Amino acid sequence: MPRPTTPVTGLRHQLAELRGPDRPPRPLDARALAALAANPGCNRRALLDGAGVDKARLADALGAPSAFGQSQFALARGNVFEARVKADGGAQLLRLVHERVGPAGAPEPVAELVSAPDLSAAGPQGRTARTALALREAAQSPGTWTFLDHPMLALDVAGSPAFLEPDAVVVHPDGSWTVVEIKSFPMIDGAADAAKVGAAARQAAVYVLALEQVAQRLTGLDAEVRVRDRIVLVCPKDFSNLPAASAVDVRKQLAVTRRQLARLTRIEDIAAALPPGTAFDPELPAAELAAAVEAVPATYAPECLAACELAFHCRERSRAAGAVTVLGRPLRAELGGLTTVDAVLAAAHGEGGDPADPTVAALRRAAALRAEALSGKERQR
Repeated sequence: MPRPTTPVTGLRHQLAELRGPDRPPRPLDARALAALAANPGCNRRALLDGAGVDKARLADALGAPSAFGQSQFALARGNVFEARVKADGGAQLLRLVHERVGPAGAPEPVAELVSAPDLSAAGPQGRTARTALALREAAQSPGTWTFLDHPMLALDVAGSPAFLEPDAVVVHPDGSWTVVEIKSFPMIDGAADAAKVGAAARQAAVYVLALEQVAQRLTGLDAEVRVRDRIVLVCPKDFSNLPAASAVDVRKQLAVTRRQLARLTRIEDIAAALPPGTAFDPELPAAELAAAVEAVPATYAPECLAACELAFHCRERSRAAGAVTVLGRPLRAELGGLTTVDAVLAAAHGEGGDPADPTVAALRRAAALRAEALSGKERQR
């Protein structure tokens, strides 16, 4: 008699069929999870990431290759800057953390009070276990600082572990934990580009969630374990290679990421709406693959170009459909139920839309003012 299929096992089998035969799942990382949080309404990305589909290969097969990712120059520059920040056992980094989020009266991170355990181990599971052990030992050593360089954390995503590697985690003398993100974009006059800071905050929020899962497993210790919801962002100061740091509140990003991860556990609902036999195997004929992708609703926005491998494909389809989302989320929100450019123009010219709708009324008023201004210019000529 066959064993009954549990919901998790059934979901994994279903997602494996979507990937295609013998296609291993592409593991989720912090950048992918942060991008999900940046566009929570996109069913297409939620399903493809939840199923572990290689979106870069999928984009190539669709004829819209992705330019997503950092250049080798940017990666090399970032690695050099990170090594400089973490030199001398993280002494400078710990001072920056102490200055930005250290509680009043906390002991300074002098060498005698700093521990930097070795986190090397075999495989991601081994590194995750070694990180958890180091965090346990740090929680049982109040009054000292612990610097964890590239720890490995596991976050449960739709029943499977996603292995994540933050730049650093600092354990304070009071037992609390702080995530540190090191980026190569500059911090000019104490402020960095808001869009880049937002992306870093979303990525750091994923690490905070993973640390919270570790902290839950350490309950019962004498020392209090608390994961701070303010992370420390370290960037080059002005146009130099010297580090500058700021504390970033990630509570909003945490809330969004929690909701999106909870939504991933219900991706079977999205998959259930697909036509039978739908698959996203890049080896399929292009027409069949395009039909499979179009069967999953997408929510394209210009921000996707910096976060998703399928952005060019989705942008092309959105433009062909005349969707107002190609003009940006703020404008899309202002237009309410008018979702296409043709519908907006028709409403503005009095050829469509409900006159009682405030959005339609505003468009018609704007069109009338424009026509009046243009007629005035004609008269002046």
